[in-house]
Amino acid sequence: MKYLSLTSLHVGDICKVARIQAGRSATRRLYEMGFNTGAQVKVLKNDRGPIIVGLGGQKVALGRGLAEKMLVGIEQ
Repeated sequence: MKYLSLTSLHVGDICKVARIQAGRSATRRLYEMGFNTGAQVKVLKNDRGPIIVGLGGQKVALGRGLAEKMLVGIEQ
């Protein structure tokens, strides 16, 4: 499995959250939004502005700063 930041993925990529490299409050905020370790995420939009992902049947917008701190695993 290869680990990348969420910002480096393309539209349509499906991945799993591996680790969040952020401060305590940012990590807690992401966990509360549903970005728990092992959660499956699908990239819906990643061009300019926030990244929009599908998570548990919901669309979630993440700022690029937070998305950069989230490491995800992609199966090759």
